[in-house]
Amino acid sequence: MKNKLLLVDGMALLFRGFYATAIRKNFMRTISGVPTNGVYQFLRYLMDAMETFGPTHIICCWDMGSKTFRTDMFEGYKANRGAPPEELVPQFDLVKEVVDALGIQNVGLANYEADDCIGTIAKRYASSYDITILTGDQDILQLVSQNIAVAIMRKGQGNYEVFTADNFYEKRGISPKQVIDMKGLMGDTADNYPGVKGIGEKTAMKLLAEHETIDMLLEHVDKLPMSLQTKIKNNMDMLHLSRNLAEIKCDVPLECEIEKAKWLFEREKTIEKFREMELEKLTRLLG
Repeated sequence: MKNKLLLVDGMALLFRGFYATAIRKNFMRTISGVPTNGVYQFLRYLMDAMETFGPTHIICCWDMGSKTFRTDMFEGYKANRGAPPEELVPQFDLVKEVVDALGIQNVGLANYEADDCIGTIAKRYASSYDITILTGDQDILQLVSQNIAVAIMRKGQGNYEVFTADNFYEKRGISPKQVIDMKGLMGDTADNYPGVKGIGEKTAMKLLAEHETIDMLLEHVDKLPMSLQTKIKNNMDMLHLSRNLAEIKCDVPLECEIEKAKWLFEREKTIEKFREMELEKLTRLLG
């Protein structure tokens, strides 16, 4: 039986878990007053995914700060995002301790995003593992290929939309690689880069259906309607920059030992660690 590697977008799960419970101001706290709601819900999501996808190996990837090579490329990258809520801040370190207590490897690299770590690991091991990426981030869909599936978390626990090489075109109408060029053309409001002003999703889809890639589109740009020509030519620098910002790097200098990713759950040891961390409420999630 082929090994199954689950790559977890840690920050996506933590933020999702925090806001799912913070809406009721139910932050939960340790005896010493540290909020734990995001960590608690993170673990619920993680345990459900492990049961659903049955991995033999698990790696959890993290952003390592707000400054990356993308902010060096474009100062406005993600500049529209405010500071995290004060109740969430102490949970950034706490959740990694919980992951470590479970015997799961935490991975991250300064100057890169979790997406780049996920992409690098996925490409590195796709020939020998069936890989599922767990996230809520649509950008990661560009990584879908043979042996690499992406499970997008939908509303409600245990609700996943799984994208594979076989169903991707049917679901999205483009290929996984075209996700990058889509972002180059239409930009990304969540990550705060504009693409080509005046080109939205509908137009970008039409252009990629006709020309396949941005490079092929630019070879025939003079044949486009004049209004589109003007938009593209006036935003050429931002078009190329947006495409570069959108592309996940799959060759980052990441140290990751796949042998350490093997899932070997030691229940009693984990429960004892949770007690030390004043997280007794998490023990009931372990079954």
